[in-house]
Amino acid sequence: MKPFRLRNLFTSNAKAVKERRRNSRPTNGYDFTILIVDDSRTAIATFTKMLTQAGFKTISATDGREGVAAAKKHLPDLILMDVVMPGLNGFQATRQIRKNTTTAHIPIIIISGEQQATEQFWGKRVGANAFLTKSVDRGQLFEGIFEMLDKKAEGQ
Repeated sequence: MKPFRLRNLFTSNAKAVKERRRNSRPTNGYDFTILIVDDSRTAIATFTKMLTQAGFKTISATDGREGVAAAKKHLPDLILMDVVMPGLNGFQATRQIRKNTTTAHIPIIIISGEQQATEQFWGKRVGANAFLTKSVDRGQLFEGIFEMLDKKAEGQ
């Protein structure tokens, strides 16, 4: 029997950890930019760190109005949109992005603190491509991102 050591807790799962990624990280990073629209500086910092570590470029906006302007200016490859924000909320910002011909093609993943079916319904109705609830599971987030970017690359 092996003696107990703290590092023994993690060595048995090392193989599973290496295989958890569906897509391997490119050495030079991804050539994709993700716009993060959230009124919480903590959420922006968390998503930014997670995405930049994975090799994505990020832009952030702290409310819906800024998010719409950033989408028009930078034309990101994907948008992560919070719902509850001061001024222009996530649903209104998503609707404006969808109505603009230069930004209508950008995939939008709404990330909300609410898990209610009505929020998901309205998110889809205003044009969101996917809906995740906070606190977001890292695996689900990246699965959603890669799914949206794959569809975008295929021209759907």
